[in-house]
Amino acid sequence: MTSPELRPWQVWIDTGGTFTDCLARDPAGRLHRAKVLSSSSLRGAVAEVLAADLLRIREDWGAARDGVRGFRFRLLSPSDANTSTESVDARPSIASVDAERTVVAYDPAAGTLRLDRALPADARPGAAFEVRSEEEAPVLAARLVTGTAAGDALPPLAMRLATTRGTNALLERRGAPTALFITRGFGDLLRIGTQQRPDLFALDVRRPEPLYSEAVEVDERLAADGSVLRPLDLAALEPAARRLLAAGVRVAAVALMHSFRDPAHERAVRDFLLSLGFVHVSCSADLAPLIKLLPRAETAVVDAYLGPVIGDYLAGVRAALGDGRLHVMTSAGGLVRPEDFRAKDSLLSGPAGGVVGAALAGRRGGFARVIAFDMGGTSTDVARFDGGFEYVWEHEVGGGRIVAPALAIESVAAGGGSVCTFDAQGLRVGPESAGAQPGPACYGAGGPLTVTDANLLLGRIVPGRFAIPVDPRAAAEAADALAARVHAATGERIGREALAAGLVDIADERMADAIRTISLRRGYDPAAYALVAFGGAGGQHACGVARRLGIRTVVVPPDAGLLSALGIGHAPVERFAERQVLRPLEDSEAELPEMASALAAQATAAVAREGVSVDDIDVPRRIVNLRYAGQDSTLSVDWDGASPLRP
Repeated sequence: MTSPELRPWQVWIDTGGTFTDCLARDPAGRLHRAKVLSSSSLRGAVAEVLAADLLRIREDWGAARDGVRGFRFRLLSPSDANTSTESVDARPSIASVDAERTVVAYDPAAGTLRLDRALPADARPGAAFEVRSEEEAPVLAARLVTGTAAGDALPPLAMRLATTRGTNALLERRGAPTALFITRGFGDLLRIGTQQRPDLFALDVRRPEPLYSEAVEVDERLAADGSVLRPLDLAALEPAARRLLAAGVRVAAVALMHSFRDPAHERAVRDFLLSLGFVHVSCSADLAPLIKLLPRAETAVVDAYLGPVIGDYLAGVRAALGDGRLHVMTSAGGLVRPEDFRAKDSLLSGPAGGVVGAALAGRRGGFARVIAFDMGGTSTDVARFDGGFEYVWEHEVGGGRIVAPALAIESVAAGGGSVCTFDAQGLRVGPESAGAQPGPACYGAGGPLTVTDANLLLGRIVPGRFAIPVDPRAAAEAADALAARVHAATGERIGREALAAGLVDIADERMADAIRTISLRRGYDPAAYALVAFGGAGGQHACGVARRLGIRTVVVPPDAGLLSALGIGHAPVERFAERQVLRPLEDSEAELPEMASALAAQATAAVAREGVSVDDIDVPRRIVNLRYAGQDSTLSVDWDGASPLRP
């Protein structure tokens, strides 16, 4: 048996749009918890100004002595900030470099913080402040739970990480400048898309711009059987490739016609671009070796666009871990090494951890059928668990379509940080979010009115029990400003409490409708399930959502605010292997057991490379996607690998 001193820490982290949640098990088996802002920030309040550069503070960080040494310090007085309820970009006016200080010493026993120079004149008792680390939020959380001071090496640990970094970059269009290399004649394929209108009755149709900055048509063509119709001409690509490099585009996606039959042309283009100086190239046939050029190309573009963002992020986390091990959660609910992790698999990473955690909580409570209700700061994610996970093989996030296995999760932009506004259609909640910066109005950083503020005004949040200092007066002022706008536009006066209750009702209905999408609209009665409510705001809205759906049982598990992190800790190391057949069932059924065995061996070998004994690896599910002749939609059938698929 390994002694506790030699066992590594087990650290499980979910980085969301607003908060980063962390659960950790130390070498002795004790659990530790931390919750930090995803901006790598911690917040507190001034208790007393002891000297020009010394504060006594109130905080709930649990950091080690000098655990925040070297962090940037700033006050969060919103007195001069823009507090408009319409702006989600409001920032405190004190965000200038001159207003920031550096923490030079921190003594949690005495509750003191010493800075590198004198405080601003408005530093007074009660003022909120923030200290910000230059390290990624997961590293900050790991320091808190392990009691490691800033700058010191972390102890040996094994980290499991889920992140929305890629999702946020996609939604906010902050990926790397990307070029698309596609077969000649198809340069506008992604602009044309499926020709489906996002809003059937909209008169002014505005399609979002594609993720790539330029499409380069490649002289080549394969036939449907993989034979070469037009040889690949790499020399003809060089002028365009060098022009893109000169313009700062060093990331590319390659999607060529019928490359799922033979990826040789795509890989030759990839190798050629890398030799010229491109730093990241995604090939569609490597990511989604399936028929249909459009979804393959879209998958390759998303993977290329987000690849450097995810790569740099994971590199920063790995560097801080030293010799520690890192696994990353995929959209399908499994764990992979960073070197095997692709950006296309990251978009539902955090929500997948929540689904695994909800299934675990349901089993522990004696409920085999549960609906996961994960309400965080930025969005709410819901999923159905019926004794097994439900998967999708193609999904869309932020306008990007991805061909990759993922848990069937429905997301709605309604969370604790969703901004509450009023427009021509009436009161509205979301989709904009106040995020971690500036956060809700009650965070005291000049943020807008949000669902969190509404809950605070209704007495659903006790300020003294909240980990971050909250200011009810700031929430009340933001609510009064919104009520004044309603009165100016409609002539109707609405009280502060009635306004807050109405906003909560709107949020509840939006979240209930997301659950209807994964249940009623697929033929499942939500009343037959228990609702597992978690996330930072889940417990505040669970009863309101359940009442709308006829659900009679609500499960609020221990560590509900950290359940996604718990799910990540219990997620399996797994791999998917897939093969496309494209033949009638009667012509290929005899070969299917052999194909299934080959795929099982392929996936088993991938898991074994993680150091898992082959004796400990099993194949929990075999799924066959079938479709009727002439139909495009498929039916997913669980199969034992041997029984006939036809009745």
